[in-house]
Amino acid sequence: MTIHFSLFIVVIPNIPINARWSQNGKTIAGGNGKGNATNQLDRPMGLFVDDDQTMIIADANNHRIVQWKMGDKKGQVIAGGNGKGNRLNQLDYPTDVLIDKETDSLIICYEGRVVRWSRRSGTTQGEILIDNIDCRGLFMDDQRYFYVSDTEKHEVKRYQIGDENGILVAGGNGQGADLNQLNYPTYIFVDQQQTVYVLDENNHRVMKWNKDAKEGIVVAGDQGDGDSLTQLSYPSALFVDTLGTIYVADSLNHRVMRWPKGAIEGTVIVGGNGGGTRANQFHLLGGLSFDRYGNLYVVDLNNHRVQCFSIQ
Repeated sequence: MTIHFSLFIVVIPNIPINARWSQNGKTIAGGNGKGNATNQLDRPMGLFVDDDQTMIIADANNHRIVQWKMGDKKGQVIAGGNGKGNRLNQLDYPTDVLIDKETDSLIICYEGRVVRWSRRSGTTQGEILIDNIDCRGLFMDDQRYFYVSDTEKHEVKRYQIGDENGILVAGGNGQGADLNQLNYPTYIFVDQQQTVYVLDENNHRVMKWNKDAKEGIVVAGDQGDGDSLTQLSYPSALFVDTLGTIYVADSLNHRVMRWPKGAIEGTVIVGGNGGGTRANQFHLLGGLSFDRYGNLYVVDLNNHRVQCFSIQ
């Protein structure tokens, strides 16, 4: 079963617990060196895969959001692309993006702001939703609440459109490694029970905060910075499937790991062959996602490309 959230689309496929993926990725966006041409990316970060396999990519160093359709040789700039800055027609190193289907718009975060940018033809600038926030990751649930991580305050808040205050849902007890703390939270995933999964980057772990919980539960990592199967090293993205299996982009280990629900160690599903440019390698990781068929999409950060790994 694929779950389609009604107001925007998060494709959450039913992935078998023993699923395997091709070990060689296919470049489906970028891969033409670092640059700002329409067939290039420059340190891409966040990734959103729409229901029709269209990719929306936060092309961070180009200060733009790019739409890239499967099979195309070039992407299309759909937000920003007017240099780095704080004017309403500019972005400043965008790190994450999602689609709000109800308003046919993008919600984009970068250091300092969360903005909304209409996808309608002729749009030349965005509007500010939240200002003065050091945000890195975004998520919107099926009730149209959106969640934002704050790397300076080490917390995650839930917002309604039009509300700039938000409600604390994870962290907020200062920088640290206790169960009620976070240390530089980045990317977020929220399930249908409003359980919040947070990449706690500088603690090298993934935390799960049940709705209204006062502290989190470690669900991956938390064994220090390292490359064993119980460890992560500056994880950069996560995804949770319908079984509660957690998929983590383990950036400095150049690999994607799978952590089944309740597991104390993960397994490497792609990468893990050192940093490099080959089809079975990454050079640091950005975002990751799946399409409705269970194919895996991974942002290969310093190779300035998005790789697709077919489910077997």
